[in-house]
Amino acid sequence: MVEHILDLPVEKQIFYAVLGFSWTVYLWEAYLSYRQRRTYRSTTSVPQELWKIMDSETFEKSRLYQLDKSNFSFWSGLYSETEGTLILLLGGIPFLWDVAGSVMTRVGFGSGYEITQSLVFLTLATLFSAFTGLPWSVYNTFVIEEKHGFNQQTLGFFFKDAVKKFIVTQCILLPVTSLLLYIIKIGGDYFFIYAWLFTLAVSLVLVTIYADYIAPLFDKFAPLPEGELKTDIESMSKSISFPLTKVYVVEGSKRSSHSNAYFYGFFKNKRIVLFDTLLEDYSPLNKSGEPQPEQPEREDTSNESKATPKNKKQGCNNSEILAVLGHELGHWKLGHMVKNIVISQMNSFLCFSLFAVLIGRKELFVAFGFNDSQPTLIGLMIIFQFIFSPYNELLSFCLTVLSRRFEFQADAFARGMGKASELCSALIKLNKDNLGFPVADWLFSMWHYSHPPLLERLRALGSIKQD
Repeated sequence: MVEHILDLPVEKQIFYAVLGFSWTVYLWEAYLSYRQRRTYRSTTSVPQELWKIMDSETFEKSRLYQLDKSNFSFWSGLYSETEGTLILLLGGIPFLWDVAGSVMTRVGFGSGYEITQSLVFLTLATLFSAFTGLPWSVYNTFVIEEKHGFNQQTLGFFFKDAVKKFIVTQCILLPVTSLLLYIIKIGGDYFFIYAWLFTLAVSLVLVTIYADYIAPLFDKFAPLPEGELKTDIESMSKSISFPLTKVYVVEGSKRSSHSNAYFYGFFKNKRIVLFDTLLEDYSPLNKSGEPQPEQPEREDTSNESKATPKNKKQGCNNSEILAVLGHELGHWKLGHMVKNIVISQMNSFLCFSLFAVLIGRKELFVAFGFNDSQPTLIGLMIIFQFIFSPYNELLSFCLTVLSRRFEFQADAFARGMGKASELCSALIKLNKDNLGFPVADWLFSMWHYSHPPLLERLRALGSIKQD
């Protein structure tokens, strides 16, 4: 079999190598998921070391939720891999490029407008991806997430949100792509440097404007009201010289009961964003007979999202929120964000440099059905998505390992601020609220988990002693 493949033309060897590696990765991922599903099925009672922090009802709920998610992931992954294989085998990429060319001809453009044809191709490709992925997204949201009490959306809100996401994505993707292709076309021998600098500038701009201009298109942001929590957050930030300018609460509860927190911004303009589902005193998903503190003013979205609470006492109290933010601020103080940006940009520069070497190889285009033309956008797709796939898999694993190390360091930073017990309590609550399963297969965890499992974090914080 191997000898037969080696006797094939080099473009066929490239094609089958790409296809073979894609299925190798899929089978590896499927094997890891099988191991984890076996853990879900076999671990039916709370392990002894978790007796003090997790009741049997929550444990069973999380087990069933993660099992449903894993089964869904298996079938959606199989569909995705099969679809990708059929697209390659049936010449879907050159076919769509020809369709884009036909559209161009009908509106009066000739073959010389490669960048415009590339944008038409990109629009058609993203439309195809959106429509084929829609049933899976609907099932995940309205069957799995609904079944386990997380979905807060109606169908109307879901589809309105999907259309809005598509439009916003196109408004960003098409101009950026056209400029990138133009830079590659006119950049000469050193185009890869200019292309890298352009993508660096775009990424920094998007990070800067995302929470101020893009995220509010989908969720309502409001300043955290004056009070004890805001005062404590500002004091903690000041104690470590974190240049905090604003604290926001985002109305994530109209979409899902999952919770989160993050900060963003460069230099002296840092902002903290808290999901309302993270805040015990502000989450509308809580049922409480006691009066709630004044909440950020909300629009009436009763026709778009569900008002019925699905979880009791969701979120963390103020001291636990401060501990969570202590962890997040630890990432900043320890330079994790800067290190991630540096790694990302070093990788980007390397990839553009290799792209400059490979873009002239005609056999790469012939391998995927482009016998008479070598469009730059298609070259980007072939090289970055297919040729670099082994490197991308290795890099992804290394970044996962690094991320776990950063998480432990951020936990240790919060512990150094005297917030170990509060962080432990917050991690347990968040694990319960999000139905995280605390038992993981070691190989699945090693390959996939960017955050250490709950037990490992609690042990490192000193909450649970290892036997």
